[in-house]
Amino acid sequence: MKTVKVVDLQDGLRFDKPVYVDGDSVFVPAGIPIRQKDIDWLTRFEITEVRTDGEPVADHPADAAAPIAFEGLKDLAGGKRSLDVYLRAIDVYEHVSLDVADGKPVERPPIDITVAQLLECIRDDRVEMIHLILMGGRTERRISASTVNVTILSSIIGMVLKYTGHRLIQLATGAFLHDLGMVKVSKDILRKKEKLSSDELNQIRTHPIHAYRFISKELKYPEDIGVIALQHHERWDGQGYPRHLRGEDIALSARIVAVADAYIAMINERPHRNSMIGYAAMKNVLSDNGRHFDPRVLKAFLESMGIYPIGSIVQLNNSAIGRVTQIHAEAPLRPVVELIIDEYGNSLGERDTIDLLAKKTLFIVKAVDPKALGPSQAPGG
Repeated sequence: MKTVKVVDLQDGLRFDKPVYVDGDSVFVPAGIPIRQKDIDWLTRFEITEVRTDGEPVADHPADAAAPIAFEGLKDLAGGKRSLDVYLRAIDVYEHVSLDVADGKPVERPPIDITVAQLLECIRDDRVEMIHLILMGGRTERRISASTVNVTILSSIIGMVLKYTGHRLIQLATGAFLHDLGMVKVSKDILRKKEKLSSDELNQIRTHPIHAYRFISKELKYPEDIGVIALQHHERWDGQGYPRHLRGEDIALSARIVAVADAYIAMINERPHRNSMIGYAAMKNVLSDNGRHFDPRVLKAFLESMGIYPIGSIVQLNNSAIGRVTQIHAEAPLRPVVELIIDEYGNSLGERDTIDLLAKKTLFIVKAVDPKALGPSQAPGG
């Protein structure tokens, strides 16, 4: 493996094999361009060189290394940058979790860089990042993608709750690492479709402790980050684990990650059930009634995503079908909708956008599962 000095990297440079930083941690997957901001981050963290077995390439599909079918991304005006960062974050988490499982040392810089990149993309265009969560298709690296999704959603909720500076970075870092302890749980248990035994449940319930110890003792992150992992399964009513904490005894950042984690779990497929569409998952989380989640965090979650989250497919009262592209925090039932199919059932090439807050005669009657639409009618089709 050869060494490449950071001063020799250029904006847009790609390699045909992954580029690594600090040992085996992937900084840039094969074929994904290095951006000037990435170079700046390396410099900021005083990293002077990277390593790769690859060679520079003039032209290479940016997402060739990622087995993901991203539906609807061609509709994003600036989705390329967000997609690059999203795929890179999945790859970094994949390597971190594998190293933890194998007992290999894990370095902090790739984690810190990934968190900084995700936060930058969220600040630049929150809509695109929400779209990636909801319309990102399916990936073989489901667990890693889910972790990145929890990180994005937790960060957005944190921003609504006025998190800034180091506090926001700590929240995003804790969200990114919150489930690392799951690598200590048997894969047979995680894949099991039948009801888990008491012993199997107890094994799963140890994962917050494993994650906390690794974050605090191995990576030596501040206590505020480790506590997020330790407490993200505590419940508002005190019926969670591992310590049965209640209400505001649970760290606010852990309460945020708990909501994000629950929502992402609902919209992803699991061995024992199919995924929910965004609206159904949102409705499920909001019906909590103060049992699992902090009502204040739920309010911020609703403001972040809307009753019909961005990317949701909805049917209007005139039978037209469209995709939610923008939400109004003050009127979550009346988002902005881009029409996909008109009231006569015709697929639209030139799509009209309707603001339901202004167009009072139209309203949403139900959410539609994107799988129910034909290929030519699906977003991005």
